[in-house]
Amino acid sequence: MTGRRVAVIGDRFMLPSLFVEALEAISAPLDIRTLEQPWPDEPMVHGYAGTGLDGLKEFMGDPDEIVDFIGDAEILVTHLAPISAGMLERLPELKLIGVSRGGPVNIDMKAAKARGVKVVNAPGRNASAVAEFTIGAILAETRLITRGHTSLSQGQWRGDLYRADLTGRELSEMTVGVIGYGHVGSKVVRLLKAFGCRILVTDPYVQLDPADSADGVQQVSLETLLAESDVVTLHPRVTAETTGMIGAEAFAAMKDGAIFVNTARGPLVDYDALYDALVGGKLRGAMLETFAVEPPPEDWPLLKLPNVTLTPHIAGASVKTVTYAAGQIAEDVRRYLAGEPLLRLC
Repeated sequence: MTGRRVAVIGDRFMLPSLFVEALEAISAPLDIRTLEQPWPDEPMVHGYAGTGLDGLKEFMGDPDEIVDFIGDAEILVTHLAPISAGMLERLPELKLIGVSRGGPVNIDMKAAKARGVKVVNAPGRNASAVAEFTIGAILAETRLITRGHTSLSQGQWRGDLYRADLTGRELSEMTVGVIGYGHVGSKVVRLLKAFGCRILVTDPYVQLDPADSADGVQQVSLETLLAESDVVTLHPRVTAETTGMIGAEAFAAMKDGAIFVNTARGPLVDYDALYDALVGGKLRGAMLETFAVEPPPEDWPLLKLPNVTLTPHIAGASVKTVTYAAGQIAEDVRRYLAGEPLLRLC
């Protein structure tokens, strides 16, 4: 018996073979074809600085080639392939799209809904990975790990980092402000509690979990969080409301000598204002995992500052992220085929 046609477009992180393995485990007759994209060895298109592909963000692949590959498939499982309104018009057989990421930013959701194409995703797929990474990012700056490593790698022994006027502070004596209390932010809070620090949370759309409240976590306004936090870590999604939310005014409102961490998304931050706050001495340091343009230009000033830790957007990269996301998508494919309600319908 011929199975339902499924097109799988993976890459070198979300491997096509792992999608296939997860799909085959649902024990449904499927006719699967696969395509592997070269990300992350080659950069994706981000589209935040412009219109992207008909407004889509963070995608990879030529639309014509993707349409040709999907062809008459009823189901598309992908990570980064874009699906625009124009592409959907050329894919009349497509009925379900599974996107193995926290938000379907590479899919035209309005067009999909208009054509009756269901879209499911994998919310929280990398929340654990990003939360753990965020703790590492905070420690790298608060305890001068990056500066110690950089100096030694250049043949310089920074014994002066033991001086009382230069050394770092322990989290146990600090206040950490968490902006955004979703999948990632809430996990960051739970991990931070082990360090004994005071924790502030701001999120206008989510109430504090009773367990966190009982442990002394406080939900406050953004203004209070900025004014009282020694470390500010950023975790909202990119929306019209949050784009550029941390700019010159926000940095000016922070405590002198505070540390800023962004493991969320580049468009949330005005990086020119951050540069000014760092070189002007308002902030002691920053850890940046995401950028307005990725990869950032080689001559970007923030790349040269000694009080900044930088990583190439890898916080969500873990083996667990891959297997967990593939399993989430496969389960909704199973539900679709069985006529059951979808768990993660966008």
